[in-house]
Amino acid sequence: MDLMSFKEKELSKKDCVELFEDTENFFDILKLADSIRKDIVGDTVTYVVNANINFTNVCSGTCKFCAFKAEHGDPNAFFLSPEQVAKKALEARKTGATEVCIQGGLLKEIDTYFQAEILKKVKEITKNYGGIDIHAFSPMEVKSAAENAGLSVKEALKILKENGLNSMPGTAAEILDDEVRSEICPTKLKTSEWIDVVSTAHKTGINTTCTMMYGHIEENKHLAEHLSILRKIQKETGGFTEFVPLTFLHENAPLYHMERVKSGASGMLDLKVYAISRIFFKEYIKNIQTSWVKLGTKLSQISLNCGANDIGGTLMEESISKAAGGSYGTYMSEEKLKDMVLAVGRIPKQRNTCYEIIK
Repeated sequence: MDLMSFKEKELSKKDCVELFEDTENFFDILKLADSIRKDIVGDTVTYVVNANINFTNVCSGTCKFCAFKAEHGDPNAFFLSPEQVAKKALEARKTGATEVCIQGGLLKEIDTYFQAEILKKVKEITKNYGGIDIHAFSPMEVKSAAENAGLSVKEALKILKENGLNSMPGTAAEILDDEVRSEICPTKLKTSEWIDVVSTAHKTGINTTCTMMYGHIEENKHLAEHLSILRKIQKETGGFTEFVPLTFLHENAPLYHMERVKSGASGMLDLKVYAISRIFFKEYIKNIQTSWVKLGTKLSQISLNCGANDIGGTLMEESISKAAGGSYGTYMSEEKLKDMVLAVGRIPKQRNTCYEIIK
């Protein structure tokens, strides 16, 4: 395999599969990705000071990788009002956060107008403190809420945009293959529906991230197809701010307890996903985010030398990964994030949601 030709070449899905299957050139693949990363974004590693707010853990979804969901009547169930969400956002803003990430479950009582009320309350309460970027509602949440409100996705996104939605998390993507989705998240939106929601968001002026959850039942061909779909969308809309690989946390996931999977991804696959996505996306998606919550500090540091250039955020309150079995904590101070970057000889810089450098 002529790896050096991949530095300039736009990879095909076949090339992508071959890279995932290549075991002999593992370290050369990582080295190539690091070289491309350096050419495109240099030695800066960005981070955002942010907070996660999950406004409910009650959900009608049947995702077999989720350990966060609670049923109605469960003593651990909670449902925050828009006012309560806003108060949490204000607390985050007062501690220096520039972004709040807001997500919830899928319920009949959550419609577009409820989501818009959350946005309005957050905007109002943080206004005198300089405001805060609102990064909220997954494509699945947007679609479900639109249906509950009797709106089209386009109409719903317009309302959310008008009420202060700055950007959306590109979650609910998992693996963009309907055969895989029918097994791991059978009631979630189809691949074509996910594409429609994010593409419509981009055309409405709402940027999104994009994600891929790997290390469960998918095959290399599915990973290649997923990356290919994301690149195609980006070529058409330019609306993705970053790519976030999400390693499957198996310990508490139903898929694991059903003995459908033995474990999550290996450390080698984790690093390959970062490296190959960098080689595959090149200039199309410049920012690749590593997840210290899912990988831990040390593997995240290594990933910064395998194509990644962003270490995400402080989070302050992150409960979904913790519920799934994540053991690396739910909050990291800005100073610790910076130290984590400096320890591997890179340059930490704070950014906002749109990757504009703050300091």
